This record gives sequence, C-alpha cells and structure tokens, in this order.
Amino acid sequence: MGPIRESFTGAWQKNVTIDRQPDILANPSVYSCVTGIAADIAKNRILLSQNQDGIWVEITTGSPWLPVLRKPNHYQNRIQFIQQWIVSKLLAGNTYVLKERDQRGIVTRLYVLDPLRVRPLVADDGSVFYRLEKDPLSQVTDINPQFDTDSPVVPASEIIHDMMVSLWHPLIGVSPLYAAALSATLGNKISSSSTGLYSNAARPGGVLLVPGNITKDQAKRLKEEFESGFSGANVGRIAILSDGMKFEPMILTAEANKTVEQYRLTIEDIARAFHYPIWKLTGQFPAYSSGPQALTQMYYAECLHPLIEALELSLDEGLEFPLEKNYGTEMDLDNLMRMDTANLFDVNGKAIASALLSPDEARRRVNYKPVPGGSSPMMQQQNWSLLQLEERSAIPDSTAVAAPEPAPAPAKRFNLDLFEAKLLKGFAA
Repeated sequence: MGPIRESFTGAWQKNVTIDRQPDILANPSVYSCVTGIAADIAKNRILLSQNQDGIWVEITTGSPWLPVLRKPNHYQNRIQFIQQWIVSKLLAGNTYVLKERDQRGIVTRLYVLDPLRVRPLVADDGSVFYRLEKDPLSQVTDINPQFDTDSPVVPASEIIHDMMVSLWHPLIGVSPLYAAALSATLGNKISSSSTGLYSNAARPGGVLLVPGNITKDQAKRLKEEFESGFSGANVGRIAILSDGMKFEPMILTAEANKTVEQYRLTIEDIARAFHYPIWKLTGQFPAYSSGPQALTQMYYAECLHPLIEALELSLDEGLEFPLEKNYGTEMDLDNLMRMDTANLFDVNGKAIASALLSPDEARRRVNYKPVPGGSSPMMQQQNWSLLQLEERSAIPDSTAVAAPEPAPAPAKRFNLDLFEAKLLKGFAA
C-alpha cells in the first residue's frame, strides 16, 4: 500500500494528501531550489590548505589526499560528487559517504550512497554503526573484504554523515521538503487545474437546462453527446439545442479566480523552507538592493554558508588528517563571488594602493601572469606612522637653513682734532 502522508490528522479520509517526492520535485520552485543550491556549491573547487603561522596556504603537490579531492571515485568528477552530496542532503536530510582506503589507511575514494539504502544503528554502549544495502555502483561489498554480506554493518569511522538540522533524533536530519511539501503539492494542483481549464480554451463547465423532467439515462446521453461534440478540440463549435434546452456556463467569482496570487504564495513558502532568495525564483530584484554583488553576498550568507561549512568540516573529519600536518579543506569561493570587470579592477587597484596586495597577487585574480618587480606590496614614501612622526619631530632637521649671524659693528675711526682738544684742555687745567 505504501506510506500514507497526511498534512493533518484525518486528511487521508478527506483525500487531502501530500504528493510523492517525484511529484514534489516536478514543482518548478522545488526543482530550482535544489538544483540551484547544488550547482552553486559544486562549481567551487575544494582546496587542501595548511595552516602556516596562522595563514592558510594551498597545498598543490606532494600530499596523498590531493587525488581524492580532485577525483573522488571512478564514476564521478568533483562537480558531480558535490552535486550529489548536496542533493542527497536537501532531499533526504542526510548524506552518507562511504570511504575506501589503501594499505596505509589513507582515504583514496569517496562514494555518496543512496540515503534510502542506509540505516544508522546505535549500540548499547553508544557506538554508532550504519547498515548498508548492496550497491553495485559504489561497490560496497568489494571495498573491504569484511563486508561479505548483502547488508553489511560498518562502523561510523567508515562513513561520513552530513545531515540537515536534526529536529527529533541526533542521527537523522530533516529535509526542507518537510516544510515545503504541502506548498509544493498545492502548487502542483493549481498547475494541474489551470492546465485542465486552458485545455478547454479557458472556459469553465456549464449546466444544460432542460424543461420538464427527464430520466437518468436521458440526462447521461445528453451529457455525453454535449461533451463529445463541444469539448476538447471541438470547443467553439456551434450547438443547436431543441425543445427549449439552454446551456448556461458556470462563471468563476473574482475570489475563486485568484490563482496567480495563490501560486505566488506557494513559491514564497518553498523559497523560505530552503532559505533560497525569492528573487532567484521570480527574477524580480528587491528595491533595496545595491547591486548584484550585494545580492550574491546575501545569498551566500543566508543559504549557502551553512551548507559549505558543514561540507568542509565533514571532509576534514572524514579524511582524518594528521594533527601535525595542520591540514584543512575549504571551498574556493572566487567562482561564486566573481565580480564584474569594472568592480574587480577597482577593488584590485585599491588593494594595491593600500599595500594590501602586491601587483602580482592582484594580477593573479584576473588570470594575468606576474611581472618583474611585482611580487612585493608597494607603498608611497610620504606615508608615515604616527610614532615615526612623533620621533621625527624631536630630531633636529639637518635640512633646515641656519639663521645668519649679526654683522660686527663697524670699527670707529680715530679723530685727531678731538684728541688735540682734550689734550690742550688737560694742560690748561
């Protein structure tokens, strides 16, 4: 019989049920949210970085963990692998990734499992295990010789488990579809109803008025004849009614005909459940927006950031990096936050002028080759720190011009007449 999905108690008896997941995924808004989030995360490279004196430096060669980050398994590239990881998490609430190791115990392959084929188990001592059903694509029973049954039980050390928020049990994440299923079902019913209406030239049904009494068989015959002659491809043909028979179309009220507003509400509900920006579904940018860059930053902060951080942490713990290596994985967000050419050049120019980036580092951001002398940040000479200015004011300035010394007073000339007059005056006395 299958599961009975009820949006409220007693809904099944009233024929109010939630669509199955394949039907829910047929809703354009749900499909856009799931595929949009998965594609935006998967387009970013996974970097292997090492913490060197507080600075994370990308490791590009020499590490045994690089191959698995570049090619996770034999049938997927890194983009397909991350897309399946995120899709499984969004639709099922859980992502289960099986590890394959080499003789050294280093993880060399990663397989995203079908979430419906995995069941978490908890032992009496609190140990966590996972029961896996046979999966030929991921080669579950061939990766480890001890998995010799069709439904092996593996320890948690061999599974990377990334989950959405756990509402009831700490090992069971809950998909956003839990909150969006009813709105998606309503949206599908609105679309189906509109399809049926417009396939009839957007004309609702009507009532055949027949004077007098008729039997059920006569009513059934008239209904079948009228539907076969004037519905579907025959809409618009001329009907000839006899014996006072009349056809009155049923006119929808203005309240009942607001399907556009109702459908828009379902889109908003689905977007809220996935934390997906409504403007990415409707194409209508908010009036308060300051540009595409600000909208992308908002989208990253509210929707993508939690998923990316959880993925990075799951890989760090699952790949089991040695503590002395100071290794970690992180997403290269340049593809996500890529700016337009004008803004990119403006930001790079300001970074170079403030000595935040060297010319070669700025050129690398626009995929330009380094140039001679461009490896070091540059700063103009007139910029001095406040401490240097204070010390500089206490030192005599060697370039200052000394004040001229006063000229010596001119020597007085000897006055012979005055001398003789004083001498004669002294003799007379």
